[in-house]
Amino acid sequence: MGWGVVIADIGQAERVKALISAELYDYDPDNARRVVGWETQMSAQWHRVTLADFRAEMIDPEAVEVAFSGGVKLTCWAVTRSNGDYRVVWVPAAEAFSLVTETKFGPVDIGVHGDAIGCFGSI
Repeated sequence: MGWGVVIADIGQAERVKALISAELYDYDPDNARRVVGWETQMSAQWHRVTLADFRAEMIDPEAVEVAFSGGVKLTCWAVTRSNGDYRVVWVPAAEAFSLVTETKFGPVDIGVHGDAIGCFGSI
């Protein structure tokens, strides 16, 4: 497959959808126990807005090639559309979501990993 074609693993896309569904089901903005940044407790309103924004940017999982440090490139699954600067992807090799930055060379991992909404809320 030397033509840069990514063959999507349909099973992986369905798994990513299930992970997102579970995360959305468990996310309670009114509980507001999530810590963001420098261990700052964020308000329930912040969580409600972040959740609404995340839902608005969600897409069906889409295979994308992401560059990591050391020149490593992995096939990941975009779960949000790009805002021109960032998007959230699932990294199967790490079993975690990641915030990536958009570059002229494609998405690049910036070391923000964890759950999808947490990665999204970090921008």
